[in-house]
Amino acid sequence: MTTRINPFIVTGKIIPEYFCDRVQESARLIKSITNGNNLVIISPRRMGKTGLIQFCYDKPEISKDYYTFFIDILHTSSLREFTYLLGKEIYETLLPRSRKMVNLFIQTLKSINGKLGFDPIFNLPSFNIELGDIERPEYTLEEIFQYLDRADKRCIVAIDEFQQIAKYPEKNIEALLRTHIQKQANGNFIFAGSERHMMQEMFSSAARPFYHSADMLELRPIAPEIYIPFVVGHFRKRQRLIDEANVEKVYRLFKGHTYYIQKTFNEAFADTPEGAECTLDTIRAAIDEMIASNDTIFREILSNIPEKQKALLYAIAREGEATRMTSSEFVKRHSLTSASSVQSAMKKLLEKDLITEINKVFSVTDKLFAMWINKIYGNSPTI
Repeated sequence: MTTRINPFIVTGKIIPEYFCDRVQESARLIKSITNGNNLVIISPRRMGKTGLIQFCYDKPEISKDYYTFFIDILHTSSLREFTYLLGKEIYETLLPRSRKMVNLFIQTLKSINGKLGFDPIFNLPSFNIELGDIERPEYTLEEIFQYLDRADKRCIVAIDEFQQIAKYPEKNIEALLRTHIQKQANGNFIFAGSERHMMQEMFSSAARPFYHSADMLELRPIAPEIYIPFVVGHFRKRQRLIDEANVEKVYRLFKGHTYYIQKTFNEAFADTPEGAECTLDTIRAAIDEMIASNDTIFREILSNIPEKQKALLYAIAREGEATRMTSSEFVKRHSLTSASSVQSAMKKLLEKDLITEINKVFSVTDKLFAMWINKIYGNSPTI
């Protein structure tokens, strides 16, 4: 019996049939890497950075000639954790592919090889060390880079949420990593990040170690003229109907944000029987369910935001896209304290990635969070 796959995939690997567009972006990524350059990818969280990287990793021009690695460091808080994740990813990726490279890993990483376990299935040591076993992370990290340099294929290392390294307590982490990466003769790096202002500062400021060290790619929403037919087409392929105008309403509501559009239609598709039409009511129910399922998370976020920052966050959510926030008109319209308090709150909200600024236009980074705020305070946008 053939399993029917929901075409609107929101977790895990996306096969090409269900991967929407990103033709230019994937070509740009592959061109940068195969020409020996590093690449910075900047986009809001859940806009499709991970999917794009994995999609390109599976392309023949990458998969045949490179070892590819991917780590997400969003939840790391130290160089030790970073080093642990990188070492584990490299070891576990190569374990089923190259016994020679596994043996080289053990020989090169002298600082931890005595603490590796043993995998009876592969008849090889296993990477089951504890975080605390990495006693000198800066030394182990150096060994990992030496290992990559000695690999029998070129290596690509993608580091997601790369801006997190700027929050580590250790000093000069950017300089340390830049030094190792600069010396690499056998590998290239993809630095992906969702905190736009931090990523731009890291790679565009002459005072920072990574200044002009990589090509830049900003991942923007997929164009509606591509996304809308993609959605309609997959409904039709599976004997379901959906009005293009209703798909466009969802696209506009989420301002092209990939994850929430995909999640909406994942839910709506599941609730539309074969041979039936996905109505606006079905879509609304899917969105309401998403908002409700995130209620606890959003309340927790709000509980950790000081009052003045929260007031500004509410104001931005109500506006959708806010400009001239320190103007007397904006301050008065939203009953805020003063222009100086707005300036201070704005800086903190940007640092926390709760709001995003593009060309002096501010918005709540998480579109569903903005909708939840508006719903709680009786200002929910409708479709």
